[in-house]
Amino acid sequence: MGNGRTSRLSDVAEGVIRPLNQTELKAANALLKDLTKQEPALAEHLAADGPLRSFVLSAFTLSPYLRDLANLKPSLLLAAVSAPIEPQILDAIEEARSAWRPDASGAVPGEPEVMARLRRAKRRVAFLTALADLARVFTARDTTAWLSAVADAAVAAAINHLLLLGHEGGKLTLKNRDNPAEGSGLIVLGMGKHGARELNYSSDIDLVIFYDPDSGILGDPDDAMETYGRMMRRLVRILQERTADGYVFRTDLRLRPDPGSTPLAVPVEAALIYYEGRGQNWERAAFIKARPVAGDLEAGEGFLRELVPFVFRKYLDYAAIADIHSIKRQIHVHKGHGAIAVKGHNVKLGRGGIREIEFFAQTQQLIAGGRMPDLRCRPTEEALKALAAARWIDEQTAEELTDCYWFMRDVEHRIQMVHDEQTHVLPETEAELKRIAFMLGFIDTTAFSRALETTLKTVEKRYARLFEKEEGLSSATGNLVFTGQQDDPDTLKTLKGLGFERPEAISGVIRTWHYGRYRATQSVEARERLTEMTPDLLKAFGESRRADEALLRFDNFLSGLPAGIQLFSLLGNNPALLDLLVNIMAAAPRLAEIIAERPHVFDGMLDPGLLVELPTRDYLGKRLKSFLSSARHYEEILDRLRIFAAEQRFLIGIRLLTGSIGGAQAGHAFTDLADLVIDEALKAVIAEMEAAHGKIPGGRVALAGMGKLGSFELTAGSDVDLILLYEHDDDASESDGAKPLDPMRYYTRLTQRLIAALSAPTAEGVLYEVDMRLRPSGNKGPVATRLRAFARYQREEAWTWEHMALSRARMMSGDAGLVAEAERIIEEVLAAPRDRAKTVKDVLEMRALIEQEKPAKDIWDLKLIPGGLVDIEFIAQYLALVAPAKGHRVRTNELSTADALKALGALIDPNDLDICLSALKLYTDLSQVIRLCIDGPFDPANVPAGLTDRVARAAESPDMKTAEAEVKRLSKAVRKVFSRVVS
Repeated sequence: MGNGRTSRLSDVAEGVIRPLNQTELKAANALLKDLTKQEPALAEHLAADGPLRSFVLSAFTLSPYLRDLANLKPSLLLAAVSAPIEPQILDAIEEARSAWRPDASGAVPGEPEVMARLRRAKRRVAFLTALADLARVFTARDTTAWLSAVADAAVAAAINHLLLLGHEGGKLTLKNRDNPAEGSGLIVLGMGKHGARELNYSSDIDLVIFYDPDSGILGDPDDAMETYGRMMRRLVRILQERTADGYVFRTDLRLRPDPGSTPLAVPVEAALIYYEGRGQNWERAAFIKARPVAGDLEAGEGFLRELVPFVFRKYLDYAAIADIHSIKRQIHVHKGHGAIAVKGHNVKLGRGGIREIEFFAQTQQLIAGGRMPDLRCRPTEEALKALAAARWIDEQTAEELTDCYWFMRDVEHRIQMVHDEQTHVLPETEAELKRIAFMLGFIDTTAFSRALETTLKTVEKRYARLFEKEEGLSSATGNLVFTGQQDDPDTLKTLKGLGFERPEAISGVIRTWHYGRYRATQSVEARERLTEMTPDLLKAFGESRRADEALLRFDNFLSGLPAGIQLFSLLGNNPALLDLLVNIMAAAPRLAEIIAERPHVFDGMLDPGLLVELPTRDYLGKRLKSFLSSARHYEEILDRLRIFAAEQRFLIGIRLLTGSIGGAQAGHAFTDLADLVIDEALKAVIAEMEAAHGKIPGGRVALAGMGKLGSFELTAGSDVDLILLYEHDDDASESDGAKPLDPMRYYTRLTQRLIAALSAPTAEGVLYEVDMRLRPSGNKGPVATRLRAFARYQREEAWTWEHMALSRARMMSGDAGLVAEAERIIEEVLAAPRDRAKTVKDVLEMRALIEQEKPAKDIWDLKLIPGGLVDIEFIAQYLALVAPAKGHRVRTNELSTADALKALGALIDPNDLDICLSALKLYTDLSQVIRLCIDGPFDPANVPAGLTDRVARAAESPDMKTAEAEVKRLSKAVRKVFSRVVS
């Protein structure tokens, strides 16, 4: 860092920067005169006109922040102009690193004193670094390195201070009071520019903090979350709270796993499970630069070693690159990423900016880093050099991008030096742009703009080449021509005639295919096949309503395909398959996304019996058994379950979309699929637990499906409500494996593993989102429940609404004996006599509460509208609870809502029963189709026209207006039935 240990500001060249204007220069002269009175020694260095005095005055006119710092602390300026820079910065960094240390008497400094020391040290480094940078005594490389070093020192000092305070307060027992972090198991990783030692002048710092609860420094490991959570809140306060001395660094902890639902410090084991099962591609990119900066550095390095398989996969990982590139596209959209213009340009996120260079390097590190360890480096410049050395890019590209990177880092630093603001946007006005140009040493804004535009365009060109392959084009024949840069007039007429409303846009989309910008169209063979089928494709899409939308969804599908030859061949030789694909794109955005993400689901669509053979439990079970037959290892079993579930959910959906099965059949099929898959996942998890921890004496597990899973009414997008029950010998104290666990921890961990197995997003997708809030005590209770505790709770503590939920409970998997015991308990609880008046009161209050807290958004909110699905379900559940008192013994917890209503038919007027069953069928048919086709709310005005047609068909109505009228009619009727029955 720096140009040697003797770098001085007095080495500054004449005219390296110039004053902003004469008015500012007069003010700076007046300030310098005043500062000289406060620090007379300044006169010795700055009295005579010369390069140094000229530089200081110019710096004060250009940077109000530096001027204010000098005014606040004249001694800073004296030190800067009178002595070598590097030793002073090193002293300040050491001052920061030692800010936590007790004094000679052993007294631990208080938090205000630590905060003051850190702020003084950071202020010295910021002032000295900025002046040396502006004077060109430092390069941008030096500046980023020094700023990163003081950030490391400040974070390490704050962590040591907090650990020492914890030790002094009895919360922790440190292994070495003179080095609190040693062996602490507390891991503090610097992310992004901090991790790469590339901090910009006014950077905030991104930290991710993990801890090992078994490190031995905590009195009670169960207190770890609370202890470290409180510690991290104080860490943020120490670093970023503004005091009279300013602040150290704005601090962001949001890069931790799932920040919306995890504590500020995350247990190591939980973090590793998260990254293994749910880690995102953007997190992989982020961890390329992760570096232990404080806390237990050895543990931090060990943690990063364990993450290597997550960050750098074994195979060339092109699939992740579309994801990373999509992040870049999202940034462009969010930031109004238009043409390059200097004024107002974001040098970090804008076109040709710093982020494009970083992504250029990181995407290729992700692709090849698994096989080429030399590419696993943190700094951007080093990564570019490594890519060139590996012949992944050429030397010229690496050199060009490196020069561009450091030039833009210089620009970024000067933008931030003006007011010490975390901004990357160039000024909009000429006067303020001149300030930046002068700080960079340019003679005027024209020269600066020219240099910046050249830099941005160079980066943009290199970045575009990385993602876009410009090749010769294959053209269609006749009046469907998509070669060249301009639209062919005859082609636009043809597209209009085929039914497309925006032919220019469609022409542009198809031209993109032929440019080979998608992986699916990069090979000549793929483009030739696509060209051959383009006329048929356009004709099929043109015949669908809102043809433009449908084709754009197909375009989105193409953009995500890893390869195209096989698909284009299938579609070209199978008109029925093409029609089905168009149907999906026109009516079902959700299904379109699924096939975009998982093209292998198409394989099942080629089965000629697809629309004839019903997806019964036996049918699905045989296929699952065959699909799992060769799987041996835990992860392989789970991945095969994910693939199978995704494909079969999709195929059940196709049957529903085409009308070969109805809503109730689809619900049963989706539920049978879930039963089979969850059962296999549970078996795999139990086997894995037994391999690691052994068995609990007498240990047994059973799984209850609740809600729609219990009543065979899942939709394509449903989560699954589960309760895990267990039992064991009374004298069982722990499992008999190599790593024994007590029963509660054993079954808690087993449940957590099952949840992770089902809901962790992986390359093969997610099996099911899991909801366990229906267990005893809800989210406050343990995730696994012993059967006797479950029985006691249901008999003595459960509320009416919990017994209503229990009326839909269905034992679906696990030990046969425990399943039978659980079923007996559920039947006994539901058969118990109850106060009918209290039940009525509770049911009405519950329905009113739902109506108040979750009012229906519109008539298509079929679940929540008055007289909607909730009302019908409540009628069935209420009748199930009061039936025993009326002399009826009906087990509804093995039945769908419709079957439960029929079984309870003696308790309800026949006309009312018919109304409920008619409404339930309509709601089920509609909601199954809607949930299959879209994820969000159904608004007929804003969904694909093909979907409104399909919804009207599901309602057996000629159009949406008639369908809506029928929903309104039946919902009013159901609400009246509800009022009559629950009374």
